[in-house]
Amino acid sequence: MPYRPRRAFLEGLRPTLHIAHRGGSLVAPENTLEAFRLACERYRTDVIELDVHLTRDDVLVVAHDPDVDRCTDGAGPIAAMRFDELRRLDAGHRFTADGGASFPSRGRGVRIPTLREVLEACPAVRVNLELKPEAEGAELRLVEELRALGALDRVCLGSADDAVGARLHRAAPEACHFFPEQALTRLVMALKSGTAPDALGPLAEDDRFSVLDMPASFHGVPLLDRAFVAAVAAAGKWVNVWTIDERAEMEALAELGVGGIMTDRPDVLREVLDARR
Repeated sequence: MPYRPRRAFLEGLRPTLHIAHRGGSLVAPENTLEAFRLACERYRTDVIELDVHLTRDDVLVVAHDPDVDRCTDGAGPIAAMRFDELRRLDAGHRFTADGGASFPSRGRGVRIPTLREVLEACPAVRVNLELKPEAEGAELRLVEELRALGALDRVCLGSADDAVGARLHRAAPEACHFFPEQALTRLVMALKSGTAPDALGPLAEDDRFSVLDMPASFHGVPLLDRAFVAAVAAAGKWVNVWTIDERAEMEALAELGVGGIMTDRPDVLREVLDARR
């Protein structure tokens, strides 16, 4: 078997992990301190999933979209705004849990947080972190911040873009990294074809990436079954599935033994996982 470096992020983990996607965007305003604290304190999440952007003045902030239009009372791209401009926006303005009948978080001081604020608010919880900007150099700023906070060991880093994923690994080779899109697709197709883990060659031996963050299906075709989960484990990798909000699907995936389930409904997933214990 090829040498596989130890990743502090993965040490001691056992399936199935409770992963709060954007903190749980169906129960609180997504990617906010309110959502992350709720996930950690009430729903005892194992991992929070979040996305990071850089402001015009080089502040790392937590948000999914490249602009603020969908989630706040403002408009415009994050990369073109200073942090003090972002801070004035109401990040709870558009949150609704009842299809728009009410907006319970409006005017309550919910703000776009910095990455530092989130890590300090949830100091004992692991983080699945996607770097959104593709501009070269953003990965250096991110790794610099994580090192300064002593948080690199509890974060799994990555990007959907393969070039950014590669640069992230070069910036922090000792950290845990999830597969970018094209590398993930190649590995999943090889495992689904029945290729034995010891015959995967560079796909399995590529120790840059340890975690598969992936959907449960692709164009209606299921990707997850017992054989696939076993093949991932045999290849020395870990698999998390996104984004699962239905109880029955959570139960089925937990029964398969997937590494983790990402959800916008941390309340429901907590009930499912507690019932299995």
